[in-house]
Amino acid sequence: MVLLALIPAALASAALTVAAYNVENYTIADRKVDGVYRAAYPKPEKEKFALGHVIAGIAPDILAVEEMGPQPFLEDFQRELKLKGQDFPYLALLQAVDADRHVAVLSKVPFKEVRRHAALPITYLGQKDAVKRGVLEVIFATSDGDFSLFVVHLKSKRTERKDDPESAIQRALEAEAVRDLVLVRYPDPAKGRFIICGDWNDTRGSRPVRALQKRGDTEVGEILRAADSRGETWTHFYRREDTYSRIDYMLVSAALLPKVAGGRATIWDGPGVGDGSDHRPVFLQLKLDPAK
Repeated sequence: MVLLALIPAALASAALTVAAYNVENYTIADRKVDGVYRAAYPKPEKEKFALGHVIAGIAPDILAVEEMGPQPFLEDFQRELKLKGQDFPYLALLQAVDADRHVAVLSKVPFKEVRRHAALPITYLGQKDAVKRGVLEVIFATSDGDFSLFVVHLKSKRTERKDDPESAIQRALEAEAVRDLVLVRYPDPAKGRFIICGDWNDTRGSRPVRALQKRGDTEVGEILRAADSRGETWTHFYRREDTYSRIDYMLVSAALLPKVAGGRATIWDGPGVGDGSDHRPVFLQLKLDPAK
């Protein structure tokens, strides 16, 4: 278990904390509750309580989430967090092709701009398609200049297609489309200031994760090293197979990297982390002050 008091001073002194967290079906979904299968059931209250406990422990200024339901669920989440002393007055939700699970940002500091890339096209096995959860871009103004936060939730490995086992092709195409979008927004990524974060549903050496880091000779950014208080690096527990893996990331552009306190991220392993979601949140701290 890690407590804020145990976070290195270099991290604790930073001005802006940015976290990314897959909150596991914060919506109506088929699920097991206390060992009983429930169809079309809301997020259980005890799981919502645990999520709030985790987020209160991190106390982020900016929180990116994945697997959020439509706007009423995001507003419910906002209320739950306020009860935990975490007031996020600024909300942005992206509704893309996936009608059930969305990406969103909650913030304690104002947005300068929100760009919703809801229909990012791909060509998948000869058919026109789109990145299922799109890309949510939120721009923040700081005393040292603006930066963009791109929230990404790539296609999971679940599929019924025999011609694309574990959706490997689809996920890679989504990653390449996201990367190309970032390069359109920042043609010289070495000079751009941005973070790409979220659940990428694949491991470090996979094609999707490699694609988000580089196109040809162009380096998009660097995936931050991340570990918990015990030095463990997993972010996702897959209950069905009883396996642990790292599939949640924070990639930072070269221009923003010097502002990352300690040059790394942290995986939260404090109270409640195993009860609210099958993921663990990843967060970094930026040596930046919000613009006045």
